[in-house]
Parts: sequence; C-alpha cells; structure tokens
Amino acid sequence: MRNIFRHRTRTIATLAAISLGVASLIIAGGFVRDALVQLGEATIHSQTGHIQLTKEGFRASRARASESHLIENPEQVKALLTGLPGVEELVARINFSGMVNNGKRDLGIVGDGIEPDAEARIGSFMHYVEGRPLADHDGDGIVVGEGVARTLNLAIGDQVTLILSLAQGAVNTRDFRVVGVFQSFSKEFDARAVRIPLAATRELLDTESAHVLVMTLSDTQETARAVNAVRARVAGFGIEVLPWKELADFYEKTVELYDAQFGVLRLIILLMVVLSVTNSVNMSLFERGREFGTLQALGNRPARVFELIMTESALLGLLGAIGGMVLAGVVAWIVSAIGIPMPPPPNSNMGYLAVIRLTPGDVLGAGVIGLVATCLATIIPARRASCRPIVEALRHGT
Repeated sequence: MRNIFRHRTRTIATLAAISLGVASLIIAGGFVRDALVQLGEATIHSQTGHIQLTKEGFRASRARASESHLIENPEQVKALLTGLPGVEELVARINFSGMVNNGKRDLGIVGDGIEPDAEARIGSFMHYVEGRPLADHDGDGIVVGEGVARTLNLAIGDQVTLILSLAQGAVNTRDFRVVGVFQSFSKEFDARAVRIPLAATRELLDTESAHVLVMTLSDTQETARAVNAVRARVAGFGIEVLPWKELADFYEKTVELYDAQFGVLRLIILLMVVLSVTNSVNMSLFERGREFGTLQALGNRPARVFELIMTESALLGLLGAIGGMVLAGVVAWIVSAIGIPMPPPPNSNMGYLAVIRLTPGDVLGAGVIGLVATCLATIIPARRASCRPIVEALRHGT
C-alpha cells in the first residue's frame, strides 16, 4: 500500500482510468438491461401477456384464426387455473380477420375479441391517443390501431362495418362505433389491428370457444415457475402453454443484438483500461528499477519481486474497481431519478423514459473485469522488471 501511494499523481490517474472503465461498463449494462426490461413489459402488457394457452397445433397452423384449433371449453380451463399464486388476470381472446368499411372504402384487418375490463388491466402499455379503452358495457364499441384510424380517416364516434367470413363460407357483418384509437409498441400491429368485445365476436362467429387464454402475473420473474404450474393443471386437455418470450421472437433477437453490441463495448473498455494501466505501470517500474535491483541484491529472488509488483497491481485494481462501482451507483441513482427521454425504437410508436437498472451480478462482474484488466496489464512489465540483471537494474531509476 505504501508503494501504491508513493507517486500519488500517477496512482490517482491510474485509479481514475480503472474507475471510469468499471463505471462505464456498469452504466452501459444498466442502460441496456432497462431497455430490454421495458421492451419485455411493453410486449407483455400490450399483446402477449405473460403466458398464453392455446389448443395444440394452433401455433403451427398458418391461419391466425384457425377454426380447427379452438379451445372448446375456455371457462372450464379458467376454473382449473383459479387460485394459482401470482396470477393477476386470465382472459379469453378470439382471433379473427376480415374487412372494416367506413362507408367509402375497405381495409383488411386482423382483430381480437376481448373481455374489455380485464383487458384494460392487462394492457397497461396500450396508449390511447384518442378516446378510451373498451368497457364491458360497450356492446357495439370498437377500438382501432392508429394506422387503421389514419388509413380510414376515423374519429371517435364514427360508425364502421365489420365484415367477417365464417368457416362454412358464410359472411357476417355488424356495425360498430369507434370509442378509441390506440398505439402499441408496434407500428405494423397498429396498422391492421382492431378490438371488439368478446360477446360481439362470439355472436359474429357463432361460437362459444376461444383461440387463446391470456394470463398475466404479478411478477415477470415468476413466468417460468407459473408455466410449469399451469402445464401441470391442464395436462390431458390438449392445451399448449407458452411463455411470452417464445411468443415474441423479436424480443430474443433484440436480446442477441444488444448482447453482441455490449460485448464489443465491454472489449473496448477492457482494452482502454489495459492500455492505460500498462502505460502507468511501465513508467512506475522504470523509475523503481534501482529499488528492484537492490531487493535482488539483498537476496530476494526474481519471483519475489514479481509477486510484489503483482500484489501492488491487484490492490490498485481492487481500489479502482471499488471506486468505479461507487461512482456507477451514484451516477445511476442521479440519472434514474431524472430519467432519460428516449425516442421510439425502430418500427415502434412510443418512446419511453429510460433509467439505469443495476443488478448485483452486473456490478460485481464489471468490478472483476476492472481488477482482471489491471492484473493482465501488469504481467509483462512485472516479468520484465523482475528478470532484469541486478547490475543493469541498479544503473536505472532515480
């Protein structure tokens, strides 16, 4: 420790390089983690829920509203799942596709028949730019995506006609009144999506079945446990149970992309720390050449000198890592208290307020990287200093 603080200016500069590198890793990792968490929650609470139950073969079918893969007894399945710990909502949906007509032109749409009040609690990330969500009392209400409203020039209160084809080839129509225009996280979804009450959908399609049962949980981290519990209860019913990550393949692709980008960033910061520490250590060891020569002249073996230098480097790296973790914690707390307004991601409608989301694993991992980088940067200079002939070492230094 005395050797570390012998040259305070150089030590402070080295500590600053290590601390800034560690803090940068932690803050960047926290920013990326928050982006993924918010993307996941937006996906869950605007489209997929935490868990979806469908008839076996429904996901493999090319038809979004396949008539041959309906859950025939959705209320019975709901009753089986009542009382599961951590479950907030369990609702039925019927998928359909058809046409919407505003009296002047038609637009092909994909839609969902929903349980309005329960879906309003699930869809906390569904933003209504006009009007309001559907309610249970809206027998003839319809909400449309922003892209649908823009294409058909729809406003709140306008009447539209929904045209659906039945499996038998018949065509059913019904008039609806627009009560809301929504934005989800996806522009493509909003350009074709509509939602109507489940009761109206069943009347149009002449069915009491459902395509999907959507479940939301109080804690997203409990999804895997809940999936196993649900599968155990519906075993034998021919029902497939899928977590939200398997339903949102774009999320997994986004995670892979961010991991690759963050891996490159981690490598760049590691190289910066190694180069900064290497330069500082080289200068320090050159100036202390006479000291190391004297140590060897007094009987210390080169291995002992190498051990001494590496111990100093490890202590320096430890102090820098702790400083970086503290700095990152302070910066994360300040930034998270203020928030960072972010623009909408690609193919999305809505921006979000980013924070720095820290986890113990990320913080400790960055600290270890800082410590290891410092030790790696010292190995070659330490070996060179410890193996220098005694006579040559005594001629150098101050």
